[in-house]
Amino acid sequence: MTRLLNEENILEALQRVKDPDLQRDIVSLNFVKDLKIDGRNIALTIELTTPACPVREELKAASVRAIREHIEGVGVVDVKMTSKVSAHENKEKASLIPGVKNTIAVASGKGGVGKSTVAVNLAVALAREGARVGLLDADVYGPSVPLMMGVTEKPQMRDKRLIPVEKWGVSVMSIGFFIESAQAVIWRGPMVGKMLTQFIADVEWGELDYLVFDLPPGTGDVQLSLAQALPLTGAVVVTTPQDVSLSDVRRAMQMLEKVNIPVLGIVENMSYYVCSHCGHREEIFDHGGGRKTAEEMGVPFLGGIPIHTSIRVSGDTGEPIVINSARQKEAECIMQIARQTAAQVSIRNANQAAPHVEISLLGENN
Repeated sequence: MTRLLNEENILEALQRVKDPDLQRDIVSLNFVKDLKIDGRNIALTIELTTPACPVREELKAASVRAIREHIEGVGVVDVKMTSKVSAHENKEKASLIPGVKNTIAVASGKGGVGKSTVAVNLAVALAREGARVGLLDADVYGPSVPLMMGVTEKPQMRDKRLIPVEKWGVSVMSIGFFIESAQAVIWRGPMVGKMLTQFIADVEWGELDYLVFDLPPGTGDVQLSLAQALPLTGAVVVTTPQDVSLSDVRRAMQMLEKVNIPVLGIVENMSYYVCSHCGHREEIFDHGGGRKTAEEMGVPFLGGIPIHTSIRVSGDTGEPIVINSARQKEAECIMQIARQTAAQVSIRNANQAAPHVEISLLGENN
C-alpha cells in the first residue's frame, strides 16, 4: 500500500530498514538526520555508528527501496551516508584518556601467529575507512610496530607529554622508539605495568575513535596490568588453524574473561595458502579451526587471513598491506575484518547504552 509523500510516511517507510547487527530499525536508532522534501524529491542523511560499517551500502540501498515501495510518486531519493563513532562509556577510561572513545586490545594465546600484523593492519584499515585511530605497541618484549609501520622518527615532548608519531593516518606509540633495535627489554612485571600506565596517561592521544593495543602473546603481566589500568571496550584474539594454537587461544579467552575484557571476536591468520602461479589452495595449517572455536566459545568469527608473500613483505618494509592498491585482493580480507571489528564495538556500546535491547553478537553478516 502506497502513502502520500510527507515526513511522517517517510519515517514510517524507513522503520522497515533494520541494522542487521544492532537488530533495530534505523529510525529508532536515531540514524536518520536532516530529512528534507523538495517537491517530489527527498534528501536525508543516515548517520552510522562507525565509518567502517560492513553494511553501509546495503543500508543505503534498503532505505531508497523502502521509500519508493512505501510512498507514491517519489522523484529523486538522495541518501547521504555519514558516521559518528559510538563511545564506550566508562568514567575511569574517560579520566585517563578523555578524548578516546574506544579501546581495542589485539591479543593471542601464543607467539608467532601474526598478532602484530593484525594489529597494525587493523589500525590502518580503520583509519582508511575514515576513523581517527591510535596504535599503542604494548608488546614491550618484542616491539615490532615501528618497523611494521615504517616509522623512523622519535616522538616529541610538548608540555611534559609525549606526542605520538603520525603514519598512514594513525597515531603511533611504542617502547621501540626508546630502545635500540637489538636491545633486549628485561623488565619485571611492576616495571611493565608502570610503563604501560605512562603510555596510556602521559601520551597526548587527542580525539580518537579507536585506540588499538598490540599486546604481547600469552597471559602474563602486560595483559593483567592493562586490564587493571584501563577498562577496555574489548579484545580481538588472533590464532592460526592448528590445534596447538587453538588450545592456547581458548586459555587466552578464559584469561580475558576473568579480567572482564569482552572478546570482540576471533581472527584466523595463516588460514590457507593459494599458489600465485596455478591458483591451487593448500590448507597448510588445517583450516576452519578459528571459526569452530568462535562458535564453541560463543563469540564472533571476524574473518580469516591467507598466507601470502605480500603480507609478509608489507610488514618487513613498513607498508601495511591495506594501503597497497596493487594488492587489493589480499588487503580486502583485512578490511572486512576491520569492518566486522568496528561493528562489534558498536554492538557492545549499543548494548551498554540500552541493555534491555536484545542484540545478536554474531550478527547476520559474519
